[in-house]
Amino acid sequence: MNICVFCGSSFGTEPVFADAARELGRTLADRGMGIVYGGPNVGLMGAVADGGLEQGGTVIGVLPVFLQAKEIAHPGLTDLVLVDTMHERKTRMSDLSDAVVALPGGFGTLEELFEMLTWGQLGLHQKPVALLNVAGFFDPLVRFIDQMVISGFLKPVYRDLLIVSPEIPSLIDALQHYEPPVIQKWIGRDEV
Repeated sequence: MNICVFCGSSFGTEPVFADAARELGRTLADRGMGIVYGGPNVGLMGAVADGGLEQGGTVIGVLPVFLQAKEIAHPGLTDLVLVDTMHERKTRMSDLSDAVVALPGGFGTLEELFEMLTWGQLGLHQKPVALLNVAGFFDPLVRFIDQMVISGFLKPVYRDLLIVSPEIPSLIDALQHYEPPVIQKWIGRDEV
């Protein structure tokens, strides 16, 4: 099982973020799971890769050529896949993975997370998508997503596409035991 990891290219303000990223990489490798991530050696992304590699795991980076040119590619990866665009990057990462986990990050991390959720909502994949809620980082986002349901912009069945856990072992267990919700046709012509 390969796990796609989306997270920040910086370390954030708290050491707990980098610690969790490295520990996620280690734990995935210990459980025989491969890591698919963005490919650099910086920030939380580099910490996830380092953790996986330290434990002898498989770590595949997917990096746009323009970022490789900035010399941020991780030098120790099992494999580095070069692509032309950011969209190609997400598509390739999805193709190579069986599940998605997001750690703390910025706009890019959220964009990647929500694209994977949207693809699941549209039936383009049935992979589990999860947040590792390190130190409550995602609490405001989870409340906002719940507000989407309360306000009628998100059906509860689509809310159930997102797994949230503050702990790595329980998050990985949830990924391994995930059963996708039964989703009917996304939207009918009479609902437009």
